[in-house]
Amino acid sequence: MTAHIIGGLREIAARYDGYVLDLWGVLFNGQEPTPGALDALRELRKAGKRTVVLSNAPRRAHLVEKRMNEIGIPQGLYDHVHSSGEETWQHLSKRDDDFYRSLGTACYHIGPQRDDNMVEGVGLRRVASVEDADFILNTGPGGEEKLEDFEPMLQAAHRRGLKMVCANPDLVVAYGDKLFLCGGSIAQRYEEIGGTVRWHGKPLPDVYETAFKLLGIADKRRILAVGDSIRTDIAGANAAGIDSLFVATGIHAEELSAIEPQRLAAAFGAHGENPTTVIDYFKW
Repeated sequence: MTAHIIGGLREIAARYDGYVLDLWGVLFNGQEPTPGALDALRELRKAGKRTVVLSNAPRRAHLVEKRMNEIGIPQGLYDHVHSSGEETWQHLSKRDDDFYRSLGTACYHIGPQRDDNMVEGVGLRRVASVEDADFILNTGPGGEEKLEDFEPMLQAAHRRGLKMVCANPDLVVAYGDKLFLCGGSIAQRYEEIGGTVRWHGKPLPDVYETAFKLLGIADKRRILAVGDSIRTDIAGANAAGIDSLFVATGIHAEELSAIEPQRLAAAFGAHGENPTTVIDYFKW
């Protein structure tokens, strides 16, 4: 493992002008801001750094921001918010490539009521069964469902050759100390049985390009991505050509109960991705 372990963001902050910050697992634990996060944001603000919160939340960016403010992350502590849900909604609205132009309008939605914003204002007609659908919009489960609960529906959709749009590529999300299934696990299973999936969000390059535009920093060497998922945050930063800071107390907390080089090396090696630096919590 070549990543450097740091005790606080202050040790490396001077190297970077812009920060791409994950939300869940970095700034927020599903219940409240994570320890040290608000102070770190304040210090970045005082130092004149630019920040964009880049979330794999499957909902519009303004709703992600609204939730951030509700749980105690005020607007004055960051510059912009972007989300995988926003990117998905924009594509559904514009139908700006062959994949989206081919979808049709009858949509089977995998997702809770709180994600209904993803089907509003884009000319979709929701249907109750994949047998009546033109495509599947997957924003992820709404509770404690298991992956096997979706198997009959996925098999039926595959038999009909339906395409899936995945608005949240995360496999799991942490709420407090518990992990819950995300849309990425369902999309991954659909691909395993032969289904076609269009993914949006980290680690795919499009959301990073949007983040770079929002930051307005031309030199990628001066941008740091901060995240708790090796598969999405660290892999995405590596693919985008920017440095990364891995937060070890997020979704990998169980396997990384202690920040030690051997455990970190094993975790990074399993994914084939290495961050630039490692920290326990996002703190100054």
